[in-house]
Amino acid sequence: MKLTPRGAWSPHLLDPVGERSGLRADVADGLINRRSGGKTMVIDKGIGWHAYCDMIDAAGAYIDIIKFAFGTSVLYPTGLLLRKIGYARRNGITVMPGGTLLETAVRQNTVSAFFDAVCALGFDGIEVSEGTVELGRRERTALIREGRARGLTVFAEFGKKEAGSSIDPYELLVTAEADWDAGAALVTIEARESGTVGMFDGDGRPDPAVFEQIVKLIPDTGRLMWEAPRKEQQVFLIRAAGPNVHLGNIAPGDVLALEAMRRGLRNDTFMMQRELAVCDYVI
Repeated sequence: MKLTPRGAWSPHLLDPVGERSGLRADVADGLINRRSGGKTMVIDKGIGWHAYCDMIDAAGAYIDIIKFAFGTSVLYPTGLLLRKIGYARRNGITVMPGGTLLETAVRQNTVSAFFDAVCALGFDGIEVSEGTVELGRRERTALIREGRARGLTVFAEFGKKEAGSSIDPYELLVTAEADWDAGAALVTIEARESGTVGMFDGDGRPDPAVFEQIVKLIPDTGRLMWEAPRKEQQVFLIRAAGPNVHLGNIAPGDVLALEAMRRGLRNDTFMMQRELAVCDYVI
């Protein structure tokens, strides 16, 4: 019997929760299918080539987006940057520079050159954010539309990076609707790589009341991505929004652990597992 990378395991063990729909097939089989639900965005703060390849080789089937954090993209040797972008894309992963780099381009009045470089280097996504600068609605819309016109997947981010910054759910709703109308694929809720702003307090604890207000105003949570770099934040969001919630700013070494939580293969979400009837067992 020829075994695929997952072929030795019972399907009931692979996804006990039974809700991880739209999973990408194994890249090794040459069948790369993008997930519609439960996207995982990894934040790469500068890991080297071997660690990067190891991450994708071990967990690439569970990574949908890689973001080169902040403005780090411009600091790489060009050859290494091209290799990292190319390896991600060959494995069916969207790759983008951090939103801070576009914010810098806005401040330095080099937006057109930014888009030229992004496309020339082979990035296929961008993040439009206002974590540090202030964009008017017209400028934010123009940046999203320019990204779409260039053939890029646009992730629009909402929220500020300043310590103590919180989320206004009503302002999020208004901004998100305009972002989607402009062509954004998802709207990401800012939490930083530290997970200490937005819906989370200075210690990284989530505010359930804010979450409930957001999902009441935006019931289709499949249009939102939540930055959640900490395990307890991921557990909260998976329990509250389900295993197919979009999660971002995941550390490279946490991808498989997060996927295990999504499937109920970890103590924190074990009770989400679907119980099988006796007749479901094959002896």
